[in-house]
Order: sequence, then C-alpha cells, then structure tokens
Amino acid sequence: MNITGSLSAVQFIENINSYLQIIVMVLIFLTGVLLTIRNRFMQVTKFGYSVKKTIVQTLKKDGKPSENNKKKVSPFAAFSTAVAGTVGTGNIVGVTTAIITGGPGAVFWMWFSAFFGMVTSYSEKTLGVYFRDKDQNGEYRGGAMYYIVRGLGKGFKWLALLLSIFAVIASIGFNFVQSNSIVSTLSSDIDSNNDLIIKIIIGVVLAIILGFVIIGGIKRISTVSSLLVPFMAILYILLALIIIIINGNNIPLAFKNIFTNAFSFRSIGGGILGYVIIRSCRYGVARGIFSNEAGLGSSVMAHAAADCKEPVEQGLWGVFEVFLDTFIICTLTSLVVLTSGLDLSGATNGSEMVLKIFSDNLGLFGSISYKIILPLFAFTTLVSWSYYGEKAIEYVFGFKSKLIYKICYIIFVVLGSLLSVDLVWELADTFNVLMAIPNLIALIMLSGFIAKITKNYFDRKKGEKIEPLLNYDETENNRMIINEESSNNKQ
Repeated sequence: MNITGSLSAVQFIENINSYLQIIVMVLIFLTGVLLTIRNRFMQVTKFGYSVKKTIVQTLKKDGKPSENNKKKVSPFAAFSTAVAGTVGTGNIVGVTTAIITGGPGAVFWMWFSAFFGMVTSYSEKTLGVYFRDKDQNGEYRGGAMYYIVRGLGKGFKWLALLLSIFAVIASIGFNFVQSNSIVSTLSSDIDSNNDLIIKIIIGVVLAIILGFVIIGGIKRISTVSSLLVPFMAILYILLALIIIIINGNNIPLAFKNIFTNAFSFRSIGGGILGYVIIRSCRYGVARGIFSNEAGLGSSVMAHAAADCKEPVEQGLWGVFEVFLDTFIICTLTSLVVLTSGLDLSGATNGSEMVLKIFSDNLGLFGSISYKIILPLFAFTTLVSWSYYGEKAIEYVFGFKSKLIYKICYIIFVVLGSLLSVDLVWELADTFNVLMAIPNLIALIMLSGFIAKITKNYFDRKKGEKIEPLLNYDETENNRMIINEESSNNKQ
C-alpha cells in the first residue's frame, strides 16, 4: 500500500469530518435541548422511574416475552441488542483516542452530549415502537425511516431513503472498525513474518462465527446479545474500577484536567484562541456519538422488535442505555487512562495505550482480560450493526435483499481486518454523521408528538381516563394528532 496515499486519504476524510461534525454538533445540541425542554428534563425528573421500569423490572423477571409467543423478543433482549451495538470499541479505543487527540476536556463534551442524548435516545425508541409495523414473517420492524414516513408523511420518503442508505454504509463502517479491532488485538502477540496471512485467517474464522449468529435473525441475535452484554460489561466495569482504585491518588487531578481542559484557551503566538475548546468539543462529541449512538437512529431498529405494548416504556430503555454507555463505561475508561500517569502526548493508538495500562496495573491477567473484553465488545457491535444494516436495506430494496446483504456483510469482516486503523475510524465518523442528519431533522419536526405521547403515558399512570397512544395503525385519530403537531412545528 502507498503510505503517502493512505495518509492523504485519511487527511482528506478528516477535513470533511471537521465540517460535518460541526453541523451535527449544532443539530444534536438543538435537538437535545428542544426534546429535553418539551419533555420537562425527564432524564432528571424521570430517571429513577426509568431505572425502575427497565433494569429493576428485568431483575424481577418481568421483562420476558409473552408466554403465548416465544418467538418474540423481550424488552431486555431488544435493549441488549441495542447496547451490543453501542457498547463497543468506541467505549475503550474511541474514548482513549478522543483523549489523546482532543485532550482530557473531550470527556466533558462526551458527558455534555450524553446528558441531552438521554432524551434524544428516549425519543427515538418511543417513536420507533409507536410507528413500527410487521414484516411478512410476522416480526416487528421499525426504525427512523418508518417514523419519518409515517410521522411526517409520504412527502418525506426521500429523507427516509437517504437515512436508510446512510445506515447501510454506516453498518459497513462499523463492520470495518470492529473487525479491525478484533483482528489487531488477537494478532498483536503473534510473532510471525506472515502477519497478513495470520490476519486473514483470524478474519475468516470471525466471519464464520458471525455468520452463524446473524443468519438466525433477530431472535438469535438478541439471545446472543442477552448472554454476552451483561458478562462483558460487568467484567470491564470491575477491572476498570480495580485499576482506578490502584491509581486512586490521581483521581482528583484527572477530574481537574477534564474540567479545566474543556474550558481553557490556548494562544499560539497571540493567534488562535479557543483551539483547545474546539478540538476537545469536536472529538468529545464525535466519540460520544460513536459510543452511545443517540441521534443516529440506529438502535431504534433493535428496540422496535421488542414485545411491548407501551412505546414510552421501551423508550425508557433508551435513557438507561445512554447512561450505562457514556456516564458509566466511557467515564470508567476515561479515568483508567487519566489516572494511569502515562504520557499521552506521543501516543497514537488508543487500543495499545489501554492494553499497556491494563498490563502495567494487572500484569498478565490484565493483558489477557483486555484481549478478551475488547474482542467481545467489538463482536457484539458487529452483530447488532448487521441487523441495523439488514433493516435499512430491506426498507430500500425489499424483504428479499436481506440475504444478499448478510452475505456481503460477512465477507466485509475479512476486508475490515486488513484496513488502516486511522482510515477506518475516520470513515466510521463520516458515516455516523451522515446518518444522524436525517434522523435529527425528523426528531425536531416530531418533537411535539413525542411530548404528547409522553404526557399521555404519565397522565394515564396518574389515573386519568384517556385514550392511550400505543400504535400508529390502531386509530385514525392518532394520525391526525401527529399531522397537527407537525404543522405546528413548521409554523
């Protein structure tokens, strides 16, 4: 491969991302603030309720699919599939790369975007369940493309098609990122002159395992996710906490660097002010999007498959999803890196940096654990994004196109294992940004209806006798309500 050409390609895509990410940062901020205000800061006022209706209810074994239909996907299984897509290498490699590139202040901007992203995520899931329909096999299907057309009208089908195309491309980008991370991690300790052959062999084995899972459809995907996600998340959280405790003396300094770096100004020769803020904000929000996916409209597809009647109750999983992903897992990664005491100024590879930290603090056990955790994170993301791409391509080309997509997706795993790491990350950022734009436009235009369906749910929980808003197909009145709210938003 021509090294110069590779670098120029990375720089070209990075320049495009710089402009696109500014647009998306503004859109995400405006959308998150709008939805937060219209839903009365529910990420704060209803956070306890969302935990109770999601994870607590699941622990009480109330989140199972209906007994009369074992083929359906439980709310927790749908959540696990979505978390499998969000909790990936972005939580480890992406966060570390953001800190290396944007400084410790990038962590603050992750938190900032995630705070509003909790309501954005809730809104996506709620709309996804409300506007879903069933495919020819009787399985629920939904996503941002469905609430764009059904909520905004058929005149916006072009926007739904655009989002679907971006989603397919984004799924390929996630495929490349995750397969690249898996193969790089598993092959790093193999001392061989045939490095390319080793990577191809690992990539082929990975593709075979992935194929076994995704050919089984959403039921097998959700089952695998329900088993792997809790295990890998708990294992990573425990190990990260141990490392942070070992370096506990550096915790105050880590938080100080996060906040001071996020709002500091750097002057170079009396020239550019605010360079650090711009840089931190860009990489913090970019990795925040890559990590929790709030605003992308991707994880909606998994949640829409859930066996639940109340759209709002499935939407509450979206609140907890972003909280788990960013405020817990991403924060732990940030503290692992910032309390380690390592000099990040010369670092270039986020994965190698975290591996060194695990190895330095936990020895051989830490190194082995990391090389188990990262591939698991990446594999579950591979699985989930195969489903997202499948639903998107089905929307554009029809039900029969899914099998062709799955075959191509499996083949792309091998290709992704051989790509340049820098190029892979930049391409993934580009696809994420492009996918977010149509979805955020739809969320803004449907913000009135989101507030209405939320109020309807909580009013009924207070005992008010009003007609529930459960499904788009149930009543003609609901469609009139949506059209009225959309018209109000346009004025």
